[in-house]
Amino acid sequence: MSSEPSTTIRPQIGAFDLGMIVISLVIGIGIFRTPAIVARQAGSPEIFFSAWVAGGLVSLIGAFVFAEIGSRHHFPGGFYKLISTAFHPLYSFMINWVIVLTYGAGMAGVALIGSEYINPLLPTALHGPTGIRSTAIATLVFFYVVNMLGIRSGARTQNLLSGLKILMMLMLCVGVFYDVPTVATPTISVPDASGSWFTAFGASLIAVFYTYGGYQQTLNFGADIKDPVRNTPRGIFIGMFLILGLYLTLNYTYYHTLGFEGLQASNLIASDTARALFGPWGQIFFSVAIFLSVLGFINANMLSLPRVYYALADDNILPPAFKKVNSRTQVQEFALTFLIVTTLASLWLLDTFEQIVNYVMSVDSIALASAAATLFVFRKKAGSNDPHQGFKVMGYPWLPAFFVLFLLVIAINVIITDPSSALIGWSLFLGGAPLYWVLQKMGR
Repeated sequence: MSSEPSTTIRPQIGAFDLGMIVISLVIGIGIFRTPAIVARQAGSPEIFFSAWVAGGLVSLIGAFVFAEIGSRHHFPGGFYKLISTAFHPLYSFMINWVIVLTYGAGMAGVALIGSEYINPLLPTALHGPTGIRSTAIATLVFFYVVNMLGIRSGARTQNLLSGLKILMMLMLCVGVFYDVPTVATPTISVPDASGSWFTAFGASLIAVFYTYGGYQQTLNFGADIKDPVRNTPRGIFIGMFLILGLYLTLNYTYYHTLGFEGLQASNLIASDTARALFGPWGQIFFSVAIFLSVLGFINANMLSLPRVYYALADDNILPPAFKKVNSRTQVQEFALTFLIVTTLASLWLLDTFEQIVNYVMSVDSIALASAAATLFVFRKKAGSNDPHQGFKVMGYPWLPAFFVLFLLVIAINVIITDPSSALIGWSLFLGGAPLYWVLQKMGR
């Protein structure tokens, strides 16, 4: 078959492949880092676990909503196309161009945290901040090369990495059956927890919901999924039910092993827990395993995000080069190259994982709410004689409405708790308007 560029995408991903992609899109590095952030914001075990349970239940509702949307509409870059069709192309562009940048920042943040885990096992010269950043850059470039080889080989690699990730988390979860001495952890400054329960709970939900997020990106694989009416919901459910069980069990393992104060003080929670359970060799093993988890997350995002570029180019907003697909490998070579450049650039703009969390969440929650709200538009257009024979979310319209409202509350929480990071995201959002008109004019 010719390897010349074209604009045709052939379906090559099944339900199991999609489920593994969901797992790696959601389980990046967050569950190995954000529980400490949540514990500091919560101030008590009760609020800590309430936030994880509430975030998980709301994420399941979101999974049901996006399962129906993905079953109804399946085209490349679906996240952009849905909002563009239901509302307006300008609004969709303003949201999605920020998503592309912030998800690049998210990949950069995950690569940095993964490097923090793996670099202590490398030569001493790489132990400092420069070495950690160098490892993150090398990781991103390596998976750029891997994804240039083809989407099917990328999906197979994803299955392997996701399987290793699940196995690693299950092994760590056995800690709930062991009684270990309390781990000595350094004393840190924890935010004052004397405020209201609601304030602490709301602040905790920001990092929790970030850690559960990512499954919505499956909409970008619409044209890549075989029999998407059936397989899109199946893939989302396979991934999300496994994730919910793993997250709740793993958080209890952290609490059971480290204690709540230890959980608050630990920056490398999984590594500290593994050391407490299995000794020094356990810490080494899980440092490697967590780095493999990082690889899976990066690989999944490099599979997903170029399809957003495809949709933007299909509307003549981005240059045609973003839409070109290698007919043999099914890779958008120019788009993937643009993605790696913006991701590497973000390594020099953001310094901490916490900043990246709030930077991503400030606009991402509005984007998710807008995408979820398209279900109301499309159901209304379908009318009482809805021809759709695939999955339909239960509790319509109340559950989808609750999900949208929850996302809006999260967006407001981000602005209140970290206005400087939120300001960056919203400035980029508003800056998308003039950029849209310029690119549209150039497209014509």
